Amino acid sequence: MPILWIRGEAVILDSDLAALYGVKTGRLNEQIKRNHHRFPPDFVFQLTPEEKKGVIANCDNPAKVLYYRGLPMALTEHGALMASMVLNSPRAMEMSVFVVRAFVGMRKEMSRNGEVLRRLAEMDQTLLLHDEGLRDLYQKLMPLLDPRPEVEKRKIGF
Repeated sequence: MPILWIRGEAVILDSDLAALYGVKTGRLNEQIKRNHHRFPPDFVFQLTPEEKKGVIANCDNPAKVLYYRGLPMALTEHGALMASMVLNSPRAMEMSVFVVRAFVGMRKEMSRNGEVLRRLAEMDQTLLLHDEGLRDLYQKLMPLLDPRPEVEKRKIGF
């Protein structure tokens, strides 16, 4: 089940969710349209042609999206749960737990990545401080290490 990042949201495409719930994509989209009051824009949205091209370029199995005549729907975690409720099939209810776990697992990974990025930023700041200290030390040592040109002594006599 590929979870994609589109418009800054973690989403699953309607065709993937329909396959997971054991229904046809048309049936899933039909239920979404019939129950549109249960699917606000932060639960489900339709891809733009540019977004569809991006999904095709980045998807492992783009055939589902490539040959889809219209523009696919993208469902967030909450939209996927709501879809399982409006479909009201035993398989959809069973698989909704799987969908929630997938989204939660992805959120955990993202938080781990956030922790790593925070630590890298701290290390970067520490290195910048050390860099300034080393630069200062270098500037102070350079005059001591620089050999001064000896002044040529005048010769006495012939």
